[in-house]
Amino acid sequence: MSTSLATYIALPGSTKEAFTHWHKVFGGELNLLTYADTPMEGMPFAPDPAAVAHVTLHLPGGVLAGGDTMPGDEDRYPIRDTAYSLLYTVDDAEEAHEFIRKLVDGGGSVNMPFEKAPWGDWYGQIFDRFGVMWAFSTNQTT
Repeated sequence: MSTSLATYIALPGSTKEAFTHWHKVFGGELNLLTYADTPMEGMPFAPDPAAVAHVTLHLPGGVLAGGDTMPGDEDRYPIRDTAYSLLYTVDDAEEAHEFIRKLVDGGGSVNMPFEKAPWGDWYGQIFDRFGVMWAFSTNQTT
């Protein structure tokens, strides 16, 4: 196994819905494991068997991983925030526009329009319906 870095996000009971939606938007390979699929003996809490224990979405360029929040943590950490975003750099502006359209059509909203940025690249931000901010970038100059 080689060294790699993945983004991990814990969602408050909406992980399966979110990752299924992202899989429809971006494609890739989705692998989802619920607590019912795991041996539960020895757990320090009693998880909902339908809750997501671990999920990965392998996309071109990286991996997005996650799981449902631990019992009691649902309200502790807000999801919607501008302190973080998932930055997806793509080959061309049309590809980014298509991802943005799918996220907005799926219940998201534009935070910053996708347009030519002062540094010369194209850049924009969208909040999806789960409160996750997606930033899109391409260095395409036209």
